[in-house]
Amino acid sequence: MAAQRDGGARRGPASVTRRALRTTLAACAAFFVCLYGLDEPVAATYALFGVVSMAALSHIPGTGRQRAAVLVRTAPVAGVLIVLGTYLAVRTWSAVAGMLLIGFLLAFVAAAGPRAGGAAPGLQLLYILPSFPPYAPDTLDERLAGAMFGLVLLVLAELFVLPEQPGPSYRRLAAEAAGTAARCAAELHRAPYTLSAASIEAARTVGEALRPSRVDEADRPAGPGLRDRALAHAGLAARTLLNRMARLPAPPPGGLPPEQGPEVLIAVGRAAAETAALLDGEADATDEAGALRRVRAQATAAAVLEESSPPARGRRRAALLEMADAAVAFTTAAELAVRGRRARLPAETDAGRFWYAGHFPPRLWWHRLAAHAGPRSVHFQNAVRISLALAAARTIAGVESLPHGFWAMLAVLSLTRTTAAQTRATVRLALTGTLVGALTAAAVLALVGGRTTVYAIALPFVMLVAFRVGPVRGVGWAQGMFTLVVSFVFAQLAPVTWRLAEIRIMDVVIGSMIGIVFGLLAWPRGAQEELRRAVALLLTREAETVEGTAAAVVAGTPGNIPDDRPLQRALTLAESAWAQHQSEPRAPAGGAPDWQAAMMSGHHVLWGSRRLLAHGGPPLVPENASLLHDRSVVVTAGMRAAADRATPDPPPTESPPTESPATESPAAGPATGVAAGDGGVAAGAEPGVGSPRFFAALTWMDSLATDVERIEAPLGPQGPAGTG
Repeated sequence: MAAQRDGGARRGPASVTRRALRTTLAACAAFFVCLYGLDEPVAATYALFGVVSMAALSHIPGTGRQRAAVLVRTAPVAGVLIVLGTYLAVRTWSAVAGMLLIGFLLAFVAAAGPRAGGAAPGLQLLYILPSFPPYAPDTLDERLAGAMFGLVLLVLAELFVLPEQPGPSYRRLAAEAAGTAARCAAELHRAPYTLSAASIEAARTVGEALRPSRVDEADRPAGPGLRDRALAHAGLAARTLLNRMARLPAPPPGGLPPEQGPEVLIAVGRAAAETAALLDGEADATDEAGALRRVRAQATAAAVLEESSPPARGRRRAALLEMADAAVAFTTAAELAVRGRRARLPAETDAGRFWYAGHFPPRLWWHRLAAHAGPRSVHFQNAVRISLALAAARTIAGVESLPHGFWAMLAVLSLTRTTAAQTRATVRLALTGTLVGALTAAAVLALVGGRTTVYAIALPFVMLVAFRVGPVRGVGWAQGMFTLVVSFVFAQLAPVTWRLAEIRIMDVVIGSMIGIVFGLLAWPRGAQEELRRAVALLLTREAETVEGTAAAVVAGTPGNIPDDRPLQRALTLAESAWAQHQSEPRAPAGGAPDWQAAMMSGHHVLWGSRRLLAHGGPPLVPENASLLHDRSVVVTAGMRAAADRATPDPPPTESPPTESPATESPAAGPATGVAAGDGGVAAGAEPGVGSPRFFAALTWMDSLATDVERIEAPLGPQGPAGTG
């Protein structure tokens, strides 16, 4: 999930070196001050591991300033976890029960986005550390003081030691998209009233930059809060708006009434320019977004009053109203993203699309976590896997009285991956590295003995190399160097012998075996299978929604917002599975579907269905009813065919008969009898006059057919070509 602009630079060798230096400075300073300055070995232990847990074990994305902000917010949680771990360590059963529950909750919070998920492993370690004997609640003050002191030094190091320059934020990228939309609207207002090839390419480039997979994790609006939800919504609406502009059909010959083009385009352009200024932090004294809503309402009302339109005019009107709808969604979401609960939203704002507006953070957090509370969520699967593995490791450590048993749990935490194959490969490298590191540590301990000054002098250098080499050279180097680090640390806390290295090997082996066992037992294929299942469910829900919407338009119904909660939940699960799938190493698969295109189609189905059913209308005339029904059959058949291909290990099916083209996918080629871009009806059956609602539904079907074609299109190195 590396960002195309700056994410790779943030994870490059120079960035790793800076982070290693900051971690080493904070950890060694905290450890030496507490141990040699204050003579507090307990505080020294927690100070050092507080830094190591949140800087080395955690994967908090972003620049030093962004990570410091996350650390400040998580510091109180770290304190609570140390308290709980201290008191639950009184008995093995209570420690195991706490490990099972707290381990699950900390892992499950990854559903709240990469920032929360990145901090979770470090918080797990801060709970694990005090949950082992000795049961010493009388040392709680030293534990808390040491951990908080280490975190304070880490925050200062992140802020002031070799600070990094941030890349363009998602809000800045959305502002660029708004500026591009304003320029495209101005061009569409001039003859020949379509975009040039250069403008289409610019719109595509700007739209692609808003793909979450192309944005650094720290800048990705993935959190459950109001502003993050709104900013993600704004990015999606901006991509949809640019796509609609690029595909706007040319007007028919002759003049156009105001609601057919000029007024809508002028309003869209002005609102987009105002939104660009808003996202850039510039003051806005006008209300172009409100003017756009009024123009859209007038155009919609005029379309409702007009009983019939010729094809070219009807298609143009429908495309313009789709563009205006996307622009209204963009401006509204941007207003919420910038002003939060202080946003100036009109009374007619779509309460379904912007359901999150006005809700307080606890409600939004609950909504996000509840959406993933089930075995089909990859976040739920990961939380179950890691909590069971940690509980098993704590049970073995308690029953067998393992010395330094938390090392076994640290191995579980750091080596368990989301797929069994990945865990096995990681463990193999980790054991090799640990063995080499332990042999080196044993030799050093045997030669140096109890001369702690030598360990104190060597610790910063060994730690710097460990945190610099580990992320670059892999888990084997990381485990080997970390074995040296912990050996040098414990040699300063108490007299040790070379057998400490032996204990380290034993604990890592035990933790690794536990990780492998639970990796095999609990969803061993990670997100790879779950993504296919989730996308298949999503496409099936999309097909059901399209069928219901088409039937309602054909029959003519009063305005009635559909119940789209099943589709929304399917979309949520698919997006989370896709996010994890990108982080899992896998062999390149030629011709893989464009998974993100499937999710974009889900949003298009949601938005289009709501727009078509929000206002009632009379039944369609039989000819148009037949055309729309046939088109919906083709589109839904394409969605279900894509769902069948996405299903893990689908059963073999017979080829459909060639005389039934309506049951095949539009992407299948000439055998379907439908050519892409012809309006979705069979050759020679172009619709005649029809109601605006009919043309709006037909245009929506056309865009969904394009989405299905993108899902089936093989991905190149840079992803699909469309702005989606």
